[in-house]
Amino acid sequence: MRPELRNQLLLGTFVHSKSRRELDVFHNGAVAVDAHGKIAAVERECASVEAAKTQALAKLGWDANDVEIHMTKESQFFFPGLIDTHIHAPQYPNAGIFGKTTLLDWLEKYTFPMESSLKDLAKAHKVYTAVVRRTLAHGTTTAAYYATIDVDATNLLADLCLALGQRAFVGRVCMDRPGINPDYYRDASAEAALRATEQTIAHIRAADPQFDLVAPVLTPRFAPSCTPESMRALSKLQKEGGYLAQTHISENKGEIELVHELFPGSRSYAQVYDDHGLLTPRMVLAHAVHLTEEEASLIALRRSKVSHCPCSNSSLTSGAARVRWMWQKGIEVGLGTDVSGGYSPSILEAARQAALVSRHVATHADDPDEMERCKLSVEEVLYLATRGGAVCLGLEDRIGSFEVGKDWDAQLVGLGRVADSGLREGEECTANGHDLGAAAVPAPINGCDEGNVDIFGWESWEEMLAKWLYNGDDRNTKKVWVKGRLVHARR
Repeated sequence: MRPELRNQLLLGTFVHSKSRRELDVFHNGAVAVDAHGKIAAVERECASVEAAKTQALAKLGWDANDVEIHMTKESQFFFPGLIDTHIHAPQYPNAGIFGKTTLLDWLEKYTFPMESSLKDLAKAHKVYTAVVRRTLAHGTTTAAYYATIDVDATNLLADLCLALGQRAFVGRVCMDRPGINPDYYRDASAEAALRATEQTIAHIRAADPQFDLVAPVLTPRFAPSCTPESMRALSKLQKEGGYLAQTHISENKGEIELVHELFPGSRSYAQVYDDHGLLTPRMVLAHAVHLTEEEASLIALRRSKVSHCPCSNSSLTSGAARVRWMWQKGIEVGLGTDVSGGYSPSILEAARQAALVSRHVATHADDPDEMERCKLSVEEVLYLATRGGAVCLGLEDRIGSFEVGKDWDAQLVGLGRVADSGLREGEECTANGHDLGAAAVPAPINGCDEGNVDIFGWESWEEMLAKWLYNGDDRNTKKVWVKGRLVHARR
């Protein structure tokens, strides 16, 4: 059971995406969060933090003595919680282990053995607790998880997300095609896959009846792993229940060739999903590296969404997805870590890789203007990490920005400030190990370890945010809230 919350008042500097191209930064602000975890008021650019506090309390009629207050320090700011639109929870122990293989070989060598082993619930508890806690520590307040084919282990993941306070979609993976899936790890039939999926939905509904924090997501692994009967059954279930769905598309050229062999009656990979009723506005398609013009037009027409997974696409040598091109085609895009094809559980890492991969895409442009258009800016990749992800998961009215009526899913980010000595708190020795003495050590600034980001004091906020994007990590994530509940904190 979630603990009861008090009204909260967050004071100081706030940063969130106003649009794809624009970040909204406001100082001397206040965000009031009620006992249900919803934003009740926002005050901007007041004369002082104290003035913002006074105005917010007066507007809501709250007594300061009954309110929990959090305030930013210098070089700190509140930022929306990050949204991971594609992550494989059971693969977390393999993060960083992708060897020299490509997608299909990697599945056989690393992925299926690890996933199947989590039918051992003690092992599943260990792995799932670790991945939920680690993603929360990186500021991920919402995750769309692929679990395994095992119902009990999938239900355990949902229970842990609820207990640890992470907003999540949890999908019991469907994979019933013989010959493609290993005999030791597949559904016995389309009927068995559907029945197991319904069991997980029932479990999650019993634990969170309104799907307020944790919800089911229909998860046909990818077209080659599913029979037509299984995909049609999941399509019917989605129409009946309105559930979110997730799968993979056009990640790897070998995978695309396999799809053509298995589904000769469909013109393309995207058409396979459309032919089986799965290409809907409530479908999240991971990767989309090698989409054709025709496929992109079809996906846009059906209003399906794409999870861009740049870390995984690079790690498995899959290719470079064209985010700007997809936007121009009318496709909404979010970010995914795709652990463990992706090596990091951090969406901030995915955001910076999205920026870098877009520069590789730009090198193939025909002219300088087109080259510049291909590149994604700091503002755009931070949009992908927050509001873009919210749109992909159908949560744009609930999370992703600081607006009245939305849930307080947020993080407090702290960046390291460099003192005149050139040191930060905890740096007591020179590079060659000689003690500088206590007098040379700066006073504690913003807590303990601030990570790799050095702020010298002359940077603009635009520059500070760029430094955070390219150098930040979980050490900069000081506090994390989901629906008003503090779910992670560090010094």
